Order: sequence, then structure tokens, then C-alpha cells
Amino acid sequence: MLLSAYLSKRFRASSGSKDEKNGFVSFIAKASTIGILLGVAVLIVALSVINGFEQQLVHRLLSVVPQVEYVAPNRAIDNWPEKVAKLTKQPGVTGAAPFISVNGMAQYKSELKAVEVRGVDPAFETEVSAVNQFTYGKLVSQISEDEIILGQQIVKQLGVEQGQLITLLIPQVNQAGAEILAPKRVTLTLVGVIEMGGPIDSSAAFIHLNKAQSVLGYEQRQVTGLRLAVNDVFQAHQIALRVGQTIDDYVYISSWFRTQGSLYQDIQMVRTIVYIVVFLIIAVASFNIVSSLVMEVREKQANIAILKTMGAKDSTILATFILQGLSQAFIGVVLGSFIGVMLALNISELFTLVSQLLGANPLEGVYFIEFLPSKLVWQDIVVTVIVTFILAVLATLYPAWQATRVDPAKVLGN
Repeated sequence: MLLSAYLSKRFRASSGSKDEKNGFVSFIAKASTIGILLGVAVLIVALSVINGFEQQLVHRLLSVVPQVEYVAPNRAIDNWPEKVAKLTKQPGVTGAAPFISVNGMAQYKSELKAVEVRGVDPAFETEVSAVNQFTYGKLVSQISEDEIILGQQIVKQLGVEQGQLITLLIPQVNQAGAEILAPKRVTLTLVGVIEMGGPIDSSAAFIHLNKAQSVLGYEQRQVTGLRLAVNDVFQAHQIALRVGQTIDDYVYISSWFRTQGSLYQDIQMVRTIVYIVVFLIIAVASFNIVSSLVMEVREKQANIAILKTMGAKDSTILATFILQGLSQAFIGVVLGSFIGVMLALNISELFTLVSQLLGANPLEGVYFIEFLPSKLVWQDIVVTVIVTFILAVLATLYPAWQATRVDPAKVLGN
């Protein structure tokens, strides 16, 4: 093996010398190294961004939107305090809270905006939601009965400021549910603004649970739904079905997979596409190793023949050209990993800088975040390196085997 490494080093040095008649072999070898470098760097950066989006989905979006909900379609849920206490004790459940949800309109002067009004109990809402982390002004956990908290886009569209009065238009339905009455007007003071990014900013309106009950005619222990927070968001649907069996009321069971599942599936689909496309790029670069080694074997036939006449074994020749190809891959992998890690660690700042220079943010108003997240996972780097080396080894096998087939008598005789 030491002899093979020495010979590989000598062959590599001779291929890069200025006296080489055919510099095309050296060019192909360098092109394969650059191709592997770019492929590894792009894969590490792309996977880091995808991991960042998944992390933000879990710790940002899913910390605010309901992870599990039980919504009563026909009649209100009675005795919610006892049911919340019961749900909290279920395995996998970290918190439970009551709510009343209704669609309505927010009005300020002549401006109107459709909103999703959500009546919450401040004492319980923080057990199931991290909305306070994205709220400035008065927090949801501090809201009183005559106050309201709106999303930033709603505030911007209405042109209202904190401390000013706005009007909520709440639809009214008779007890039989067959006739829609004139909407009820409720005047509230804007005390807080939710600034999270994405669709929540353009739809969320939080009011006190007691206020929602009085407006809709519910009793103090009645709500339209119960919300859960779970210890594993990716098991939310299974937990929702299991825990839902403990509720006596007729409710619709919903989890974040129904409301946000398409976004999570898109992230996983992009991850798969990135793996396939970038590994194909690395595979193409690895096939350049085949081309360069085949040409080098032909160019070094005389050297190989002399080595065989001196007693070099086929295994030595085979190992020599395998190491020759792996050295090209090794340089590409090391440099590509370094560049990829550096870019992955600073991609958020680079994206912000480019957005400021261009004066536009392509993520603004499209996704639930307005910055480019990144999370570097060392397992992704290990998988990338291992797969790249496997492709490189496969690429070197045929040229190295061809080198062992050189007949010294024919080569030296010519």
C-alpha cells in the first residue's frame, strides 16, 4: 500500500508537470475535482437551509398555530375547566386550553379586514402557544375583556395604532342555526400587535374568552373548542386521535397536519429532490475521474509495463490508480465541505445582505418566515462525504482494472 501511495503521488506530479505532452488529462482531473467540490458544497448548504426551514416550522410556526384541536360543530362544549384538566393528564399532552373561534371583520374608520377572532383565556393560552414571543405591546397572557391584539398586516391595512379603538363585526346566528342575523358590533382597544411573518399576521385577532362568550351568548363554562400542545409535534395526529376518545362531546378532531401539513410535505419533497439532483451532479463529476484515469492509464502504459517487469503485483497497480482517483475526490470533498460549512453558517446574513442590496425580499409575505434559516447537521456532512467517496471508488475501479491488464511484452516491444 505504501508503494501504491508513492506511485500514485509520482503519477499525479507528472500529470501536472509543464512538460506533459497532453495536458488534457490534467484538465479533466481538475474538472472532476471542481465538480465534486461544487456538488458537496451545494448539497451541504441546501440541506442546511432545508433543516433550517424544518426547525423554524417546529419552533416558530407550530409553537403558535394549534397542534391539536377539538372543535364542537353543533353545540358548545360544557364544563371546559374539568375537561382541560382531564386532557392535561393524558400521555403525550403538555398543555390544554379552551377557545372560542369565529370569523369576523375588523373595522377602523372606513377600512375593513377579514379576521379570525379567537377568544382565549390568558391563564391557559401560554400553556399551548408561544404567541407572546412574537407580540409587542401588551401580551396575549395579559389581555383584558375590552382589549384586542391583532396581526401586523391587519394593523397595517387598517392604518390603526396601539391605544386606538377598533370595531369588530361578529356574525350572529339564531339558536336554530337556520337564520343569519345582523352582525354584532363590538368596540375594543388595540393593545398589542403580533409580528411573526406569514399568514398569521394577516388573519389573527385575539380577544378575552369572557368577551367572546358574552358576544356570542355562551355561558361562562362553555367554549367552542379545546386546544392541546403535545410533546412530539410529529406524533400530533396519533395523539389527537387517542386523546380525543376521552372526550364525551361530539367534536371534530384536527391537527396541524391538516392545516400546515402541505408545508411540511413540501419541505420533505424538496429535501428528496436536492439529494437526487446534487448526487447526480457528484456522480457526473465522478465519471470525469473515469475519463481522466482511462487516459492516464493509456499514457502511462510504458511505466506500468516497466513496473510489472520489476515485479510489481496487479494489486499494487490496481491500488495505485484507485488512490490516484480518490486523491482527486478527496481534494474536492475537503474543500467542498469547508466551503459548504462556511456558507451554511453564514447563509442567513448573506441572504439579508443581498436582499438589502436588491431592495426586495423574495420570502416576504410568501412563507411563515421572512429570512433564510440554516441549521447545520453533522450527519448530513457525513452522509455526503461517504456517498461521494463511494461514487469515487466505483469510478476508479474500471480504469484501475484496465491498468492491471497491460501486457509488458506488447508495450515494451513497441
